[in-house]
Amino acid sequence: MESNAIVTVANPNLEPRDDMEFDTHEAAYEFYKEYAKSAGFGTAKLSSRRSRASKEFIDAKFSCIRYGNKQQSDDAINPRPSPKIGCKASMHVKRRPNEKWYVHSFVKEHNHELLPAQAHFFRSHRNADPDNSDAKVRKRKMFAAGSKQYGAYHFPVLSSENIVRNQHDRGRYLSLEDGGAQVVLEFLAHMQEENPKFFYALDFNEEHRLRNVFWVDDKGIEEYAYFGDVVSFDMTYFTNKFKIPLVLFIGVNHHIQPTLLGCAFIADQTVHTFVWLMQTWRLAMGKESPRIILTDQNDAIKAAVPVVFPDTHHFFHLWNVLEKIPTHHFFHLWNVLEKIPRHLDYQSPWHDTFMKKLRKCIYRSWTEELFEKRWRKLLQRFRLREDRWMQSLYEDRKLWVPTFMKGMSFAGLYVATRSESLNSFFDKYINRETSLKDLIGQYKLILEDMYEEEAKANFDAWHETPELKSPSPFEKQMFLVYTHEIFKKFQIEVLGAAACHLKKEKQDGSTVMYGVKDFEDNQDFIVEWNELESDIYCSCLSFEYKGYLCRHAIVVLQMSGVFSIPFKYILQRWTNAATSRLAISEKLDEVQSKVRRYNDLCQRAIILGEEGSLSQDSYGIAVAAIEEALLQCENVSNPSKNNLRLNISATLPIQGVVGVNQGSTITSGEQLPNDDVIRTNKGSKRIDSGKELVNNDGNANKKGKQGPMETQIVNVGSQGVFQPMVCLFAF
Repeated sequence: MESNAIVTVANPNLEPRDDMEFDTHEAAYEFYKEYAKSAGFGTAKLSSRRSRASKEFIDAKFSCIRYGNKQQSDDAINPRPSPKIGCKASMHVKRRPNEKWYVHSFVKEHNHELLPAQAHFFRSHRNADPDNSDAKVRKRKMFAAGSKQYGAYHFPVLSSENIVRNQHDRGRYLSLEDGGAQVVLEFLAHMQEENPKFFYALDFNEEHRLRNVFWVDDKGIEEYAYFGDVVSFDMTYFTNKFKIPLVLFIGVNHHIQPTLLGCAFIADQTVHTFVWLMQTWRLAMGKESPRIILTDQNDAIKAAVPVVFPDTHHFFHLWNVLEKIPTHHFFHLWNVLEKIPRHLDYQSPWHDTFMKKLRKCIYRSWTEELFEKRWRKLLQRFRLREDRWMQSLYEDRKLWVPTFMKGMSFAGLYVATRSESLNSFFDKYINRETSLKDLIGQYKLILEDMYEEEAKANFDAWHETPELKSPSPFEKQMFLVYTHEIFKKFQIEVLGAAACHLKKEKQDGSTVMYGVKDFEDNQDFIVEWNELESDIYCSCLSFEYKGYLCRHAIVVLQMSGVFSIPFKYILQRWTNAATSRLAISEKLDEVQSKVRRYNDLCQRAIILGEEGSLSQDSYGIAVAAIEEALLQCENVSNPSKNNLRLNISATLPIQGVVGVNQGSTITSGEQLPNDDVIRTNKGSKRIDSGKELVNNDGNANKKGKQGPMETQIVNVGSQGVFQPMVCLFAF
């Protein structure tokens, strides 16, 4: 046995033995797969042999998927990642004269870590029947349980009279199905009961009718710490008048997957609602503001964002784009432009010409001065100088025109259409007919799908190595740094650099401007390179929109004698160390070493978690070992902050917040008061204030007699944005 071999810890009843017999070699392989699944590794059929006389199988060998070494192929067009690292774990079976199969040899030891908890991600263990896979069975059970739990609430079809009334009264209370307010309260109480760190907030009007609701789970709060730089505020389901007035806070993780950072039901599109919602969301996220927030073009949102996020860059969404607009390596018109046809109906005979000129103004204006010049010509030619909507569009130009976005980074949240956006992930579960009961029944299913996808991406990152497709130093530099998904996209840019030709246009001091012809797209771009400052800018804005350098910048670096990506253009959020609290170093060898160490520690932590959870004694040993190791690591990394050691078992002290105020109006011109709200001295999971909760139908709901609620003041939020309301926060 090799010194670095790892012995499998598996179900002893499934471990192959010399005395075992099987009817067929396929039966032997099925047994080996079951054993491998319990141990935590994938399997493959290594070889088989037939008898020369009878032509029947007489010999077969099965192995771990990491058996053998990776074969390099120079002629592979699109080689797949290979997991082979020289593991020797295998089972060899042979057929006896009586046609029974026996275990001829069995190698148990592996040279890599095993992951029993994630074994279902291996291809050999994925159920061939998509309707009976482990994940789908779990989801069906979860959905059935959720539907059963909330199935007791009856939602009658609203009459046209009620719909008119609800639309008229939306500014005063939430428009839900009959009994919906109580369903929401029960749902939130149930979620917090399962997870004490689940956060939710309720906003009531002066008549104690539910007006706005916000909630987020602990995973969303945790991921915001790593991926809260760019956040999308999606109002699609609300503005398109779905049955549920749902809005979402969405981020993107290092695998280019959506992360759910918060959900809300809102009553209207007033400044008060958006200020309350954004302030509540910010409080849930530890009062940390995003660097960039993307929203619909909305005057109330535009007024609310600077009140709550004074240091955040606010831009408009990019989906719902006109289908004729080219997408590859071009900026896409923002959602403001979808309104052009209906706002400018009188221009319909000139629509194609107008859109062509507008696209040129937006896409091809490399400087602010050039945009201003072309915009004036556009208004003059189509006689739109007096058009109020075009005037408002111009006033908001810094929120949607690409030339004003230089230096920003949007983490890939801008795409041509909503169907291509990360937000569209939720369209699989939500449609115009989705009711409140349906959404609540599927909520856990949605979260499980998201977490399953993330776990699979992490698993693949540990078990597969991307294939290099060129001798480019840029590709080799980012080979172990970027996550698989980002590396594959960056790899396309590296290969695409071969189709680019550059020409030096002019030089201004240390800044050189190049014209780059992209023959693949037949487009011309401008690249500015300052070698002294290691600053590079391309007019295609790939880095700003996607977070990694484009082929045009790469060819300029290459021709300038620079053969590595400047570290300011390697975003940590796209690396395998995205969730590390330590910033990426400015030395490549340190980056790669850090990534290797990080991945290795993650794998070892999973093994420790499996072993430590087997009993209370092993759990105590594991926790003690982790805390001791953490203390020693912190002493090495930062001795001065020794006393700030993370307490893993600590819980947040605030358990709930309840406040009652009288009616008032919030406008964009008012000053934001101090951060004071009231909280209960016990963690409430619902409103128990001794007052009746008036539902949307005007009826009062009571939970029996309630005593007066004892309160105390704690400095946790902004009082001004919580009026009028009854607000409850639960961590």
